[in-house]
Amino acid sequence: MLVRNMKYIHWKLVLVLLFFVSVLNAQEPQAISTFESIGLYWSPANGSSENDVLIKFKEAGSEEWHKGLPIKYNPIDTIDLDLADYRGSIVKLKPATEYEIKFSLEGSNVKKTIRAKTWSEDFPIGKIIKPENGNTELNLTASGTSEAYVLIDGTGISIDVNNENDYCINITGNYIIIRGFQLSGGRKGLIKLNDCHDIIIEDCDMTRWGEVTKYGYGVDYQAAIYSVTNSLERVIIQRNKIHHPRYGSNSWAEPYSDNGSNHPTGPQGISFENSAGNHVIRYNEIWSDNDHKYNDILGYGSNFSYRGFPGPDSDIYGNYLAFSYDDAIESEGGNRNVRIWDNYIENAYMAIANVATSIGPLYIWGNVSGKSYSPPGSSYGEYAMFLKMGENGDWIKGLVYVFNNTLLNLNEDGFGGIGTSEGEPVRGLRNLTTRNNILWVREKGHSISPGLDQGNNDIDFDLCSGKYPLAYEKNGIVGKPVFIKNSGFDFMNKTGSFQLAPSSPGVDAGIIIPNFNETYAGDAPDIGAFEAGQVPKEYGVNAYLKQ
Repeated sequence: MLVRNMKYIHWKLVLVLLFFVSVLNAQEPQAISTFESIGLYWSPANGSSENDVLIKFKEAGSEEWHKGLPIKYNPIDTIDLDLADYRGSIVKLKPATEYEIKFSLEGSNVKKTIRAKTWSEDFPIGKIIKPENGNTELNLTASGTSEAYVLIDGTGISIDVNNENDYCINITGNYIIIRGFQLSGGRKGLIKLNDCHDIIIEDCDMTRWGEVTKYGYGVDYQAAIYSVTNSLERVIIQRNKIHHPRYGSNSWAEPYSDNGSNHPTGPQGISFENSAGNHVIRYNEIWSDNDHKYNDILGYGSNFSYRGFPGPDSDIYGNYLAFSYDDAIESEGGNRNVRIWDNYIENAYMAIANVATSIGPLYIWGNVSGKSYSPPGSSYGEYAMFLKMGENGDWIKGLVYVFNNTLLNLNEDGFGGIGTSEGEPVRGLRNLTTRNNILWVREKGHSISPGLDQGNNDIDFDLCSGKYPLAYEKNGIVGKPVFIKNSGFDFMNKTGSFQLAPSSPGVDAGIIIPNFNETYAGDAPDIGAFEAGQVPKEYGVNAYLKQ
């Protein structure tokens, strides 16, 4: 009897100790904001793959609650950079607004409530510096504060270093606003960001930068805006025109190096290598021409890592991106609460690259893609994927959500589908959720990769013109979209409208996604980036300017 009691006491102590270990491992929720998004983090006791975290949020002082997309359990055991077992975002928020956010562990009474505020678009100015026109590098070492930014007002000012300096502006200070400059002629780039944080680059025109290699192409990764420090944090790049580097990249049909590699190698619009993140890249126009194409437009290493581009808690939206021989957006590596939406991409080879999302989640929604192109003889064919994913499965540990994007194929010149294209039709997909996408691809192409299903995929409710595995799209639609009269992209005004015609496949055929498409006309959301009756989307430097 005594032995039995001792065993009972022993196991009771073990259970008590396990309870306290679980409580000690539990964390309070955290929030990391941008203008229109808030990244959420929580490690509650007893979290598991069997229960999601349910999210509700409202503006502070309001009575109207909204549902967020449920957050899945996804700890990355080998690192601390994941921050929490449950990671997710709430989106489509108002700037400078405080939100009350409720977290509930599904199937339990564990609940938490926090408040978080989105960034204000009005930055307090403490000092204004008005430089003169110049032909030498401007070094910015003095810092402002969060309550008093230093504004470097370049309105009407030109800095052309005419290949005599590596950059036009070199920044080592913090809390600085660079505004209104015309920048050109940097030997390597135009703006270099060092170990700094809280930098705003806006309303600038940037052109003619970069060196040439012995092969006649531009030097790899040299960019209009460039950084190679992993401490770079909170950089806002908005309403800039970035165009026409001095030299272009090779294509996939043109050998670049002595070993015969023909991976595109050349200039980029923005290059951040393994930064600390929390950046916003919005409402920019980054383009060139056929003789001065980029390698990637936005990107940099490291692809197979827990860091990469653009860095955690970052937003990329409202941009017009064109003329790259590789990726328009290379969002690869950690992708922890990275959000990419409402961009217009054309004349690129790959639209969005996320070959490995190692932490996640990555959200991709509302984007529109036009023409994909690479010359005849290219290693992987003359067009590439809308979404490149599925390579090196050991790194694909994070979740990827792909909602309401529209792939255009107006002249049989569009992108391939998800993880599939002409020269590389099969990639294994993992941790992917899709809903409500128009996957209009070229004839005989695949809308979704027919490759080995690597697990944890939920692919459904898409409009597919091409083939897809039978295990997917139980509620999907086979067909091609038909758009309303006078739909299209207005290049001069950078506006686009691709609403489905009433007779088109995909009308009222989507599914409601909490926090993403709850406003719709008809009986259900339309498939694609545009809802019936929606006004045209605006892209680039004049998008959604306050009247």
